[in-house]
Amino acid sequence: MSGEIAAAFAKAKARGEGALVAYAMAGDPDLPRSVDVFAALVEGGADILEIGVAFSDPIADGPVIQGASERALKAGATLQKVLDEVVPAVRKRCPDTPLVVMTYINIVMALGEERYAKLARERGISGTILPDLPPEESESLRRAFDAAGIDLIPLCAPTTPPARAEAIAKEARGFVYCVSVAGVTGMRAELPKDLSSRLELVRRASPVPVVAGFGISTAEQARVIGAHADGVVVGSALVRAAHTDGPAAVRQLCTEIKRGLKR
Repeated sequence: MSGEIAAAFAKAKARGEGALVAYAMAGDPDLPRSVDVFAALVEGGADILEIGVAFSDPIADGPVIQGASERALKAGATLQKVLDEVVPAVRKRCPDTPLVVMTYINIVMALGEERYAKLARERGISGTILPDLPPEESESLRRAFDAAGIDLIPLCAPTTPPARAEAIAKEARGFVYCVSVAGVTGMRAELPKDLSSRLELVRRASPVPVVAGFGISTAEQARVIGAHADGVVVGSALVRAAHTDGPAAVRQLCTEIKRGLKR
């Protein structure tokens, strides 16, 4: 995996913590102010930043992130603008934090696989998550990413059969993103009882760290999941905090969740 992502997990482990991968939407409420949100995530303790790039027809996003996408699109956020304006500004303010883009394959294909890989790496992107890209269709993009030094981060869903999950994990770059719940992103009061066993299965097969995301919004949930994973992804709760109360609330929520990841 990329040196930046590997180092972030290693540093968290050395501190006796699980890693916090924190998501926000680039361009929400606009391009400049979204940079303030990303900086607040790092100030609150985020180890890796997941930079959402808005797409008009998402398949994995719940209502909170869909709302953020709509606001970002209205503000003029495009993949090119995010790479040209948001990412360099975030890199300047958070020079030691790995940046991971989360978007959909259509956007990357429209820009061009090799062109995206080259531009993303030049701007300081360490990895990319594409939830609608099946492993069977990822070979050409993986080659472009490997050549550029970008991790193509895979997902495993609750509906992924064990043998397929193990195969995905064995070929993973960066980290494996285990989706906690069936359905779309969003906060959940409870997480599935079989999540821990699914995480353990993937961890046994994976040469890279394994994190869980979708539905995680509290320090207690992070604590429970952190016992079976190398970290957690938090998105909707942070996006909601940013939209309703601004960067200070984001910083505070990150700090609380990070506290739950202490071991």
